[in-house]
Amino acid sequence: MDFTNPLVYGAPCFIAFILLELTYSKTHDHKELYNWKDLTSSLSLGVGSAILAPLLKTVSAIIIFNFVYEIFNPEVDGVRMNIMGWESFGYAWYVWIICQLLDDFSYYWFHRQNHMVRFFWAAHIVHHSSDNFNLGTAVRNGWFTILYKPFFYVWICAIGFPPEMLVVCLGIEALWQFQLHTVFIPKMGIIEKVFNTHTMHQVHHARNLEYMDKNHGGFLNIFDKIFGTWKELDEDIDIEYGVSHPPNSYNIWVILTHEYKDIWRDMKKSKNWRHKFMYAFGPPGWSHDGSSLTIKQMRQKIKEEQLATEIA
Repeated sequence: MDFTNPLVYGAPCFIAFILLELTYSKTHDHKELYNWKDLTSSLSLGVGSAILAPLLKTVSAIIIFNFVYEIFNPEVDGVRMNIMGWESFGYAWYVWIICQLLDDFSYYWFHRQNHMVRFFWAAHIVHHSSDNFNLGTAVRNGWFTILYKPFFYVWICAIGFPPEMLVVCLGIEALWQFQLHTVFIPKMGIIEKVFNTHTMHQVHHARNLEYMDKNHGGFLNIFDKIFGTWKELDEDIDIEYGVSHPPNSYNIWVILTHEYKDIWRDMKKSKNWRHKFMYAFGPPGWSHDGSSLTIKQMRQKIKEEQLATEIA
């Protein structure tokens, strides 16, 4: 069966909602919400993603997803059978729901690893590099994440879900993620118990130490709660958006590549090959000499300092 990626219809809506939020912010005492140069950079990166994504997603969907699906789900007497012995899944409504849930699970781990592995973070930092949190930031996407993202999802095709179904679920996930990037939606009561909401995503984009590397979920927040990365918004904390080491530029090429340059610079600090590997694939902030710290190390250091103060 052939399906249209929901992003085909979503992209024009993105522009409309950005313009709506922009107009509202400028007329309702939120003039600082949008910076014109920053918005231009975000839109330029978004346009680049819109151009590159169809090309690369075609490769991932048609070649990678379909290749794996065909290998693990060969036709036997005209019926798709998974190599594990069950019939490959069709298009019943409940299969769509299951596929969307599996997509959400994969999204959590894809997103979390973008924050845990520095080489992935170098691609993902583009999305976090703005000091502003708005719908314009939602389209501020790195161009290189598309190269490895499919490999976090391909297992769904391997167990028997049709590739075109997975592509649609990926599009739905992206639509949900877009609308999370606004400060104008307050906490949503009981909905917060299950879903990843706007306030939770504000936490995710904050550079406050207590908020960093939290709330990686897509639709749901259950995986953050299960795996210890969930954090509720504390309305008494003033949020600072962005990253610890920003590109300090509106040039999109600088925004896209600055972290890769920092990785290369750090790798030259040591001749030890393990150190070089860790600078590229360890957690962001890792250093062999303690000159910089990971988020986990910074939190641990603060705990030790607090404990030492209490003892004294």
